[in-house]
Amino acid sequence: MYNFSDLSKAVIAGQESKVKELTQAAINGGAEPLAIINEGLIAGMNVVGARFKSGEMFVPEVLVAARSMGAGVAMVKPLLLGQEVPSSGKVLIGTVKGDLHDIGKNLVALMLESGGFDVVNLGIDLAPDKFVAAVKEYQPQVIGLSALLTTTMLVMKDVIELLKEEGLRDRVKVIIGGAPISYDFSSEIGADGFAPDAATAVDLCRKLLA
Repeated sequence: MYNFSDLSKAVIAGQESKVKELTQAAINGGAEPLAIINEGLIAGMNVVGARFKSGEMFVPEVLVAARSMGAGVAMVKPLLLGQEVPSSGKVLIGTVKGDLHDIGKNLVALMLESGGFDVVNLGIDLAPDKFVAAVKEYQPQVIGLSALLTTTMLVMKDVIELLKEEGLRDRVKVIIGGAPISYDFSSEIGADGFAPDAATAVDLCRKLLA
């Protein structure tokens, strides 16, 4: 049984060159490609997520760790030879109409990808019909709506209402987040959940799809 703890620690520390070195060593040592990804690289990123959630790590450190994890994954992927990397689910994410903020949304997307989700990042300033069209095109299990302005929060309700009108609401879970968003607002507009930060968003998606 290959021990991936050093690889996980290198991901947590954001040491990209060390991650590459240890990933190569694991490959050379005959470790299973999926095990390298899941037990080494993603396991390290899961620790990063937990530390970010508890305030022990901050956005810049998370981004560096995610980049180092990505470098390792890129080395292993060609060895999978058509094996499907098991996906935790597909999440569609975007910032609602009138809102141009994307740092928080992009961090959520990054953490979801690190957690094994397929993520479709639609971008910013998205009208409800754009979300609905994307649901039809990509068939996600979860939609993540982001807003940083109190003036754009209500667009989230419009998205949910339009999903109902189009007969799509029962097919997707809707989660929301952003500085002005609260659990009460989430309940009020009929969302399936609210996440105050990126790590919680990953936990919430896992819970909703369990």
